[in-house]
Amino acid sequence: MKRAVYTGSFDPITNGHMDIIRRASEIFDVLIVSVLNNKEKTPLFSVEERVKILEEATKDLPNVQIDSFSGLLVDYAQEKDLHVIVRGLRAITDFEYELQMAQTNRMLSHGKIDTVFLTTSLEYAYLSSSAIKQIASFDGDITPCVPDFVADLIYEKYRQKKLSDNRNV
Repeated sequence: MKRAVYTGSFDPITNGHMDIIRRASEIFDVLIVSVLNNKEKTPLFSVEERVKILEEATKDLPNVQIDSFSGLLVDYAQEKDLHVIVRGLRAITDFEYELQMAQTNRMLSHGKIDTVFLTTSLEYAYLSSSAIKQIASFDGDITPCVPDFVADLIYEKYRQKKLSDNRNV
């Protein structure tokens, strides 16, 4: 059985992420999509919220499992007995960073973990979670960038944030 892991912050999940998830789920028998709990970032959504969002977004993909982790990806992959990491590439700048990470993960795993790169479909190449959050924070239209229910959740987060900020003034 071919199993792989696709990890990220997914804060928020974008249509570009969904493109990679769908395509990877066609290549592998089991794809584990795991949310990285990065303590160095201040996310819009909690890890638990991101897991629930991913579960909803991938409910039509029976071979996709959702999880979360913190720490080194290579340790997580070894713990789950996974030998393939899936990464999406939007541009050459992504490749430089991702190649370095792939080589590091291969070295740390003593050659037991490989990375497979999928290039993002052209219609999603411009997407980034950071840009989507910035657009949404100014009430811009993010509906072409994320699943519809995710757009609603993001707008609600920013409404709550604005209400909270107004109370603190």
